[in-house]
Amino acid sequence: MRVDGRYFRTLWPRGARSSTLCAIDQRELPHRFVIAELDDAAQTAQAISRMLVRGAGLIGATAAYGMYQASCEGQDLRAAASLLIATRPTAVNLRWSVERMLRAADEDRDLYSEAMAIADEDADWCQRIGEHGIALIRDIARRKPAGEAVNILTHCNAGWLAFVDFGSATAPIYRAHDEGIAVHVWVDETRPRNQGAQLTMWELMQHGVACTLIPDNAGGHLMQHGMVDLCIVGSDRTTRCGDVGNKIGTYLKALAAHDNGVPFYAAMPSSTLDWSIGDGVREIPIEQRDADEVLRARGLLDGRIVEPLLAPAGANAANYAFDVTPARLVTGIITERGICTASEQGLRDMFPESVRLQPSDSLDVDNV
Repeated sequence: MRVDGRYFRTLWPRGARSSTLCAIDQRELPHRFVIAELDDAAQTAQAISRMLVRGAGLIGATAAYGMYQASCEGQDLRAAASLLIATRPTAVNLRWSVERMLRAADEDRDLYSEAMAIADEDADWCQRIGEHGIALIRDIARRKPAGEAVNILTHCNAGWLAFVDFGSATAPIYRAHDEGIAVHVWVDETRPRNQGAQLTMWELMQHGVACTLIPDNAGGHLMQHGMVDLCIVGSDRTTRCGDVGNKIGTYLKALAAHDNGVPFYAAMPSSTLDWSIGDGVREIPIEQRDADEVLRARGLLDGRIVEPLLAPAGANAANYAFDVTPARLVTGIITERGICTASEQGLRDMFPESVRLQPSDSLDVDNV
């Protein structure tokens, strides 16, 4: 994608086979565009845990490069794998990529090439998600009066900033916009970190896509009044039965969509599927983050980034980062291979070779 007309991915090596990884520092967006340089595996792990980089696909690709960095440093790779996996517990892409790097090491394959392949695949899969998902937008556009925009609601940031390029939920939107289909995006603020306001709005505006920021609790009202044609969200972990773990608040959007007959799709590459879990509500681990993310706001004031206190001093706050949308509320899942039902049979039919793949079946990285 492009920033001020210049092409960027979300991460790249400083040079061929360099042990330094360059990444867009997403904590500084939308007010500053800053490129961070991560010189070793410890810095890369810290960048993931502190959300310098975030998003399911991106942290997977970042962790893969962290494994390459660890190999350059002569570290024990299973110890490095445990460190990286522990940085963010919910998104399964991270574990998937780290375990893939361990397999490459066990097979004496080149880890730099493997890390680059993971990044390239992430971008390619997201582009393919766009190719399949645009059919949904085209169909709605054909049924609307000429010139009237297709209104799409999304939650959090499942854009190119959450992956290596293109994004998952945004990939069909970008494809439709580039083809000349009139689209308009309702962007949830996505509290408490406001990644919709700070990241999704920024990247959609950079691409020239019509978009409007809304409070998180406005989505149901918009749906009641026929102002939403389609919901597309991302996923951090989806079970083999089609339950979708995503940013907190996604479940409430799915309930509103179901009540108002609005199609609700989750878009994700196959690296987000966790074949080892059946019941997402009970089995997907839900990360709890720092209470200050709830207690404070973050924004630009007189050219300075400030974080004022919102609640009374000493207030307690709970900060559940994700929730799970049951498969019964999901119209379909958009993948790099096509669109399937949110069901075990639908996912098995789409990825028959992956049915037996379960994280950690072959590689013990939890007991290093």
